Amino acid sequence: MSIVAKGLNKTFDGGKTYALKGVNLEIGQGEFIAIIGLSGAGKSTFLRAINGTNSPGTGTLNVLGQEVNLLEGRALVPLRKQIGFIFQQFNLVKSLSVLQNVLVGRIAYSPLWRVMLGRFAPEDRALAKRALDSVGLEGRYHEIARNLSGGQQQRVAIARALVQQPKIILADEPMASLDPKLSEVVIQILEKINREQNITVIVNIHVLSLAKKYAKRMIAFRRGEVVFDGTPAELTEAKIDEIYHMDNKMMEEA
Repeated sequence: MSIVAKGLNKTFDGGKTYALKGVNLEIGQGEFIAIIGLSGAGKSTFLRAINGTNSPGTGTLNVLGQEVNLLEGRALVPLRKQIGFIFQQFNLVKSLSVLQNVLVGRIAYSPLWRVMLGRFAPEDRALAKRALDSVGLEGRYHEIARNLSGGQQQRVAIARALVQQPKIILADEPMASLDPKLSEVVIQILEKINREQNITVIVNIHVLSLAKKYAKRMIAFRRGEVVFDGTPAELTEAKIDEIYHMDNKMMEEA
């Protein structure tokens, strides 16, 4: 298994509010999973627990054979090298070229002197160009990132994750800043990466129709708990209503 969570709990506000509550999940290598649910349901907290950005809290979380709960500081570096993370707002250095942004994904694999001088090895540069080609940006290597469209910038971010040669890619609402047409292009690229490279891909997504169209498995969170785990065909209208229904307390918090 790529990821095994058992009794995972994460609280804030001094333990008064659960971000994750009793999460039990097993995710195999090569799965393509869409995580759905209302804002604040625990989706992003779960992703950030996987790569150790947020402490997993109590319970256990094993990722690629390592207990994330027991890792901190530099001990997290070997794990994070194997996990690509794609953000909603792209997180590019807008003043740098497309190629330079993608090469950021090779920093953990490069000697410090190369990183400081910006002199990446030829094989790293070739790898970065292949990653850009694979997301449809062939020949755009030297364009400045700020001059690209939102959809193109997100493809640069995907290429940056790919050059890590990861076993897992986590994507946290990667289509939230894009229009519907570009959103589908992005999820198509992620599905292709999953299918052709057997990389585990987990996408937090707010567009239910795209999740149902492309994911092989869907996991829904509500108030930190897993309330659905199954195939798109098993996600009934009644279950959708349960996942997305906002009660009075939720409306007060929104």
